[in-house]
Amino acid sequence: MSVVAHSVRMAIFGVAIALSAVAGAADIDVVDDTGAHVVLAAPARRIVSLAPHTTELLFAAGAGDRIAATVDYSDYPEAAKALPRVGSSSLLDMERLVALKPDLVVVWRSGTSPARVEALRALGIPIYLNEPHALADIPAALVKLGTLAGTGESARRAAAAFDARMRELQSRYAGRRSVRLFWQIWAQPLMTVNGKHVISDAVRLCGGVNVFADLAPLVPAVTVESVVAANPEAIVTTGTDAAASADDGLAQWRALPRLTATARGNLIVLDAETIHRQAPRVLDGVATLCARLDDVRARGDAARR
Repeated sequence: MSVVAHSVRMAIFGVAIALSAVAGAADIDVVDDTGAHVVLAAPARRIVSLAPHTTELLFAAGAGDRIAATVDYSDYPEAAKALPRVGSSSLLDMERLVALKPDLVVVWRSGTSPARVEALRALGIPIYLNEPHALADIPAALVKLGTLAGTGESARRAAAAFDARMRELQSRYAGRRSVRLFWQIWAQPLMTVNGKHVISDAVRLCGGVNVFADLAPLVPAVTVESVVAANPEAIVTTGTDAAASADDGLAQWRALPRLTATARGNLIVLDAETIHRQAPRVLDGVATLCARLDDVRARGDAARR
């Protein structure tokens, strides 16, 4: 078993032990991804989810029927499409949210302004802040959200299934040749992710190396010149589907035929609906990424013959 897989299993086990310790207490006490305690007198029955991926997490944890509202683009699973909306991650209808009388709000820390979070706190609404930095954080979040919603058994099953599939992918791609890549989050302005982003963890699982892992911001801006200087073997971006097109954001790289990624045909477009959502479906995107990086390796080996 890899060190990462062992850490995942221990993290889930630790969460389960900690939560069982409070099962007999009057309150439910869960620590969110910022280290803050979320205390509820009883399992949440009216939950507002403020990000598409947190909506997916709640459904996966067995708490879909406890979601009172969510935000735009929460479209998975199918039942999420019918949920009431309270705006978007960046533009919330606070009056409507408050009128719903939620007993828990699940917030994506990176996608919600600190001022908005403080406004929710000032209203006395319990908040769970979600901010995964590694794939291992996803099963832990499932267990915690399931505990808050009173669906712990379903959540633990979902966490175990995620863990098992992740370990299988780790085992399958362990030892593969490293592939240096540039992950393009946005084309204009040109933005990427650093080594602490969950996407970089997915890249590492597949044997990839993020050429901008050492940058300080979680989602830093970079220049075309810096990408050219790094000369990655592959460039990866995302779209609404996995088919490259004229508007996929990769045109500026196609115009640079001497770039290794361009010369070898390693300009990759992945499905944003999976790889960009920190929920169980992310492993669908990871599996595709790993397979595409194997193609990159094969083309690289052929070029060196």
